[in-house]
Amino acid sequence: MSLILNILIFSAAIFLVAQLLPAVRVNNFMTAIGVAIVYSLVNFFIGWFLTLISLPFLILTFWLFKFVLNAVMLWITDQFIDGFEIKNFTWTLIAAVLISFIDSALRWALF
Repeated sequence: MSLILNILIFSAAIFLVAQLLPAVRVNNFMTAIGVAIVYSLVNFFIGWFLTLISLPFLILTFWLFKFVLNAVMLWITDQFIDGFEIKNFTWTLIAAVLISFIDSALRWALF
């Protein structure tokens, strides 16, 4: 699957979560694309390190701790993008879980 298609699917998931949750705000779909790009870069540069240092927690929780890691990376992304805002970490965790599920559902439906 091409990188552009991956970014567009992830952007759609982010935009949909912003429409569903009252504490998540995305200005427009172009901002959602920017969020997807920055999140991908954050995941590329520090996601592997976060996964490595939290490996015991991941194993103990049968990989459910990965949602917390995704929330941390989403919070870092929130700090970089002006048109993207999440109220607090609880909402960030909820958004990360929903984004993961919606992204997976969209990929399943399209492919």
